[in-house]
Amino acid sequence: MTTTTTEAFSLRKLTWAGVEIQLGDTRILIDPLENLIPLEPVLGAPLWPGLPVDLTPGTHVLLTHMHPDHYDRELLSRLSPSSTVGVYAPHLAELDAAGLTPATVGQQLGEPRTIGLFTVTPVVSLDWRGDDAKQVAWVVEGAGRRIIHCGDTMWHGNWWQIARDHGPFDVAFVPVNGVIARFEGYEATVPVTMTPEQGVEAAAALGAAAVCAVHYGQFHNPPLYIQQPDIEARFARAATERGIPGLLVRDGDRVPVEATAR
Repeated sequence: MTTTTTEAFSLRKLTWAGVEIQLGDTRILIDPLENLIPLEPVLGAPLWPGLPVDLTPGTHVLLTHMHPDHYDRELLSRLSPSSTVGVYAPHLAELDAAGLTPATVGQQLGEPRTIGLFTVTPVVSLDWRGDDAKQVAWVVEGAGRRIIHCGDTMWHGNWWQIARDHGPFDVAFVPVNGVIARFEGYEATVPVTMTPEQGVEAAAALGAAAVCAVHYGQFHNPPLYIQQPDIEARFARAATERGIPGLLVRDGDRVPVEATAR
């Protein structure tokens, strides 16, 4: 794909792992999250409030998986009937059972779909709970730009194949809280999402021109949900050492995709 720069393609970081991508009149939200109270029994009270999510017509949603910090059912129920909600195909029955008004669309790994001016494709991701919570990353491209949103994946060995099949990327959005999770029978003491260093390494393997940290900071609830210490400093240091621009963006702020070059 030939890279072209256009101000019409914009990125914005939302609450937690949420990202907004806009091109012309088409707007895609990946893992939008507004309702934080249901998360408190495990993740704890949020350290700052979530942002309200605008669901104007022309908004479409992609979900990386169905955990409640990525799948906000109440929020999706407010989408207009002209919207779509896209998921990895094995989750389609669960999503349909929620009785949402917008159309639900299931896609297989590597299967592209057109949404307005965008093409969206689910690719391999790895969830810490295995087959009961199948997860994908989303590749979104349009107007010569291409990003990947990695959900809350663990480190895995598919980065290089994703890069060969779908790269290069302007921005890779990667989880960096490296959480130790101790609930639902899971008691391991190793991170179940990527650490700051792993997130940067994933972006390097993907051939991303820049890496943006998501899925960190807002929740810390020992002993059930323990995030890594010094996340932002470690992320920035790892990105500098790798020679990749490391983007630390506040909720609601734009992600400077126009500054990337691939």
